[in-house]
Amino acid sequence: MRAQSSATAPNPITVSTPAAEAPAAGTLLAALGVVVFSLTFPATAWGLESFGPWALVGVRSALAAVIAGSCLSVLRVRVPERRHWAGLAVVAAGVVIGFPLLTTLALQTSTTAHAAVVVGLLPLTTALFSTLRMGTRPSRTFWTGALAGAAAVVAFTVQQSGGALTTADLYLFGALLVCAAGYTEGGRLARVMPGWQVIAWALVLCLPLTVPGAAVALSQEPVHLSAHGVAGLLWVAAGSQFLGLVVWYRGMAAIGIPKASQLQLAQPLLTLVWSVLLLGEHLPVAAPVTAAAVLVCIAVTQRSRG
Repeated sequence: MRAQSSATAPNPITVSTPAAEAPAAGTLLAALGVVVFSLTFPATAWGLESFGPWALVGVRSALAAVIAGSCLSVLRVRVPERRHWAGLAVVAAGVVIGFPLLTTLALQTSTTAHAAVVVGLLPLTTALFSTLRMGTRPSRTFWTGALAGAAAVVAFTVQQSGGALTTADLYLFGALLVCAAGYTEGGRLARVMPGWQVIAWALVLCLPLTVPGAAVALSQEPVHLSAHGVAGLLWVAAGSQFLGLVVWYRGMAAIGIPKASQLQLAQPLLTLVWSVLLLGEHLPVAAPVTAAAVLVCIAVTQRSRG
């Protein structure tokens, strides 16, 4: 009877989950996310040429939600279980609203190069949030590499700013906290659902706020459309706000939040390159030294156990 039931039963469909990704593939996906994110600040600077800060954040989130909602609808994705909505709300507050808004406000008075190195503390912040939220226990070697990388970033920031914190720095430090919380919760959810669905549902969840917010901001802030402004808006909406987070969350689910987060130590240095190429900003003399130090730290964290 059992043999007959097995013969007639339909073959189960094998579903590839993010957690089943090979470590090498997970690292590649997370690294691709870092490359996408490294263009966020230059693209935001371009977007600010055409839009006010509140309008830019509202429109980028609304456009990203339209893309995400369309994907969910076409693929007929089921609504997440009720137990996942609290986590999705944290993702929404951190990476859909909080981080874009605070960094955009900071970039009104800060250069993209300076903002990039301050946000270079994000890997360490994310690793700390992961330890507190999920009970991960990275090795001492990992923490040594992570702290050394963070120290290099802090030293670079202090050297560039003359040791004085500005209002932009306060915005950026606030962005670090909310983004680290969103990354940690998103990485946790990406272990039980596809990463693209995590950010997609978070974006859709914010629609009741982003659409009215964008409409009000567009009516209050001046708009001067330009090629740079439109290109920047499209990149932060489709790339930074959706596609980058899709591969990033899948990579985090595959190799773990702490290790994936340390790949972001390379993000400030990539942003420095884009700032020179796209915005014509001056590359600080200390950047190559910081780059070498940070790359060594990345190698240490990626080879550590735990």
